[in-house]
Amino acid sequence: MNYYNEISKGYDELYGEEQMNKARLIASKLVLKKDDKLLDVGCGTGFYLDLFGCDVTGVDPSEELIKEYKGNHQVLLGRAEELDFADDYFDVVISITAIHNFDDIERGLKEIERVGKNRFVFSVMKRSDKFGLIERLINELFVINEKVFEDKDVIFFCTKKG
Repeated sequence: MNYYNEISKGYDELYGEEQMNKARLIASKLVLKKDDKLLDVGCGTGFYLDLFGCDVTGVDPSEELIKEYKGNHQVLLGRAEELDFADDYFDVVISITAIHNFDDIERGLKEIERVGKNRFVFSVMKRSDKFGLIERLINELFVINEKVFEDKDVIFFCTKKG
């Protein structure tokens, strides 16, 4: 997390355009109602959260990135592996190019599945050395309805199993 704390002031400049493109693509494919609850796990500075037009909560383990958030949504310090929300609380849970940074990927994905009702979107960096593990775990824990091959990521649109 030290890396993200150290680059927090320049995060949007470094990754902003790339993250915004993925967020726009995801937002364009999600049908959201104004009162839907959406959780973004690994939201970083959260600069794109307004795109979703609903009740958005962001969670990120980097205190310095969260301090950079300038919007009106709730952005909280937290880790994917320990999401402090009730079961099935969120209508939609997304994670944009963050899963490879989780301390425990399987536990983080299980927590995401626990707090989400039935719609999930995961953007996973193709070049991550953890891509195979992440894709396998997504396949085990979720039903993949669509895969979108974006420039640097594969975006998985999923629902719950069973």
